[in-house]
Amino acid sequence: MCFFWGTTYLGIRMALESFPPMLLVCVRYMISGTMMLVFSRARGLYLPKGQELAWACFSGLLTLGVGNGALVASETLIPSGIAGLIVTISPFWMVGVDALLPGGERLHAPTIAGMAVGLAGAALLFTPDAGVGAIDHKLVIGFLLLSLGMAGWSFGSIIQRRKAGKAHPVIAGGVQQMAAGLAMIPIALWSGDLTIRWSTRGVSAMVYLIVFGSLVGYSAYVYAMDKLPVAIVSVYPYVNAVVAVALGWLFYREPFGWRETGAMVIIFAGVAVVKRYSQTPSARVAPASRR
Repeated sequence: MCFFWGTTYLGIRMALESFPPMLLVCVRYMISGTMMLVFSRARGLYLPKGQELAWACFSGLLTLGVGNGALVASETLIPSGIAGLIVTISPFWMVGVDALLPGGERLHAPTIAGMAVGLAGAALLFTPDAGVGAIDHKLVIGFLLLSLGMAGWSFGSIIQRRKAGKAHPVIAGGVQQMAAGLAMIPIALWSGDLTIRWSTRGVSAMVYLIVFGSLVGYSAYVYAMDKLPVAIVSVYPYVNAVVAVALGWLFYREPFGWRETGAMVIIFAGVAVVKRYSQTPSARVAPASRR
């Protein structure tokens, strides 16, 4: 999960060369979700039903529809490596969302201080270059889109843990992908951009996202969320950021200088403080995840 999801930032940028943003999300999860559910049916595996199905669909809508949809939209505005770096503050959202939901842990002073440090690192990304004197408005919009996506991802992930049912988490992940793909159909139609610009690289990137981003990566994520403490699972954005930045520079020569390096170090330090002084919610929700 750590490695393959880091590569999907570059995969999304390449796939956007052929597919409009919302159509990309729709097609990706319709195909991967269909493949997983057909496999489940062929093997006679248990599929969610009733309330369990409704919660799985709702979780998928938040994590993949909102979370990944916002990421894809942001990469039309900002470099893939910068998107990966901004997403490293997602543990702040996870901690904040957990505090807002009933039964969640209240925020404490060290946690709030760590969040402030990390956000200061994110703010460093918005300082204008010498001689420019203006903030990059595309970067600001991209950051707001990613913030919306991280909020949706965090809500969906915590709901997934608290409302897990009898279905195997990987099968539930297939339901979530199908739900997200179906939900994106009206949004893709509403966007008005359904033109596919066929290219070998764009289509290959889409196939890569389906196989390694969805079938492999997301299945690993939902399985890890079911079996491991949140503190361990939430390590993945750090590795993602390093992989995304390296690949963005290698394939697109995306800029990454001292300012971005400083922001990464400060954000990592802030997240480390939050993780150090925050009780993980795994102990409160793990029993339900194994029903």
